[in-house]
Amino acid sequence: MTVEAARRAWLTDLPVLLVAVVWGSSYLAAKEVTTAQTVVAVLVLRFGVVLPVLVGTGWRKLRALDGAQLRGAGVLGLILSGIFLLETYGVVHTSATNAGLIISLTMVFTPLAESRLTGRRPSGAFLAAAGLSVLGVLLLTQGAGFTAPSLGDLLMLGAAVARTVHVLAMSRMRSVQGADSMSMSTVQLGGAVAVFAVLSTLPGTGGTTWAAAADLDAGDWLWLLYLSVFCTLFAFFVQMWAVRRTSPSRVSLLLGTEPVWAAVVGVTLAGDRPGWVGLLGALLVLAGTAWGRSAAAPRQTSIVEPAEPDRADTGLEPAGRSQPFGQFGDEAADRALGRPRACGPSPRR
Repeated sequence: MTVEAARRAWLTDLPVLLVAVVWGSSYLAAKEVTTAQTVVAVLVLRFGVVLPVLVGTGWRKLRALDGAQLRGAGVLGLILSGIFLLETYGVVHTSATNAGLIISLTMVFTPLAESRLTGRRPSGAFLAAAGLSVLGVLLLTQGAGFTAPSLGDLLMLGAAVARTVHVLAMSRMRSVQGADSMSMSTVQLGGAVAVFAVLSTLPGTGGTTWAAAADLDAGDWLWLLYLSVFCTLFAFFVQMWAVRRTSPSRVSLLLGTEPVWAAVVGVTLAGDRPGWVGLLGALLVLAGTAWGRSAAAPRQTSIVEPAEPDRADTGLEPAGRSQPFGQFGDEAADRALGRPRACGPSPRR
């Protein structure tokens, strides 16, 4: 690689790495602005802010979607709403560190589920990596002592399973294959916001969106705008930009560092203290998911060549991040979809 090529690769990698950092911090941001009574209202506000921007940006391609594609995206939007609800309720009831690390199990759940569907047995190395990750989560949820996992931990585990369902649904729904990814993501997000808006009118969901918005102070609005602008819009458009200038696998690899940043932010900024048992679990999760991604990934002959033009819009579907919406994920899902997984999300988280 020439010096000039290395410099271009670095200039592309840096914004993508920054996306991984903001996604890692999104668990703390969501925890700061959300309570158990305001989860649904905050989700309406968070994604309602960015939805008009996405619609306005991609209006022409949105109009080109046919009925089957709209219905397929609508189904995926329902799954996406479940992911966001599980993640946001989960982060309210657990630590930012636990949330970011437990959700990373999607990286091992998806290849395992894919192998079940296709009948192809995963490699021994991948199974070992998956076992290491699961052991890590078990230790992580114990903190300083051996207790039952918290409600938040279990909800985040459910969100990881829901993300896996979302990725596999995208790979198997013929109606969404070949559709413009930005348009599909916008429709999915719109469907999720519609679900949140309906839920916010029901008894027991914490009151109306407008009442929750009125109760937010200046600090809460800053956290909410951070989630909307940086963890959603910024992340979405950086992915679109980066995947045109480097390989999808390179982008996926960089975004796969999200759980590392979630742990760093949780410990340094949120003041999480997992104890020695929890710390060992965190390290095992990070090691297991990194090993699992490597074991599931196809060999690459190059990581700096630009993606082909007809693949330029790949990898922008939520698998959630976000991931919420817009998050890339494990390499086995990449192969199943013919593209990298896309926040938050988690918009991730």
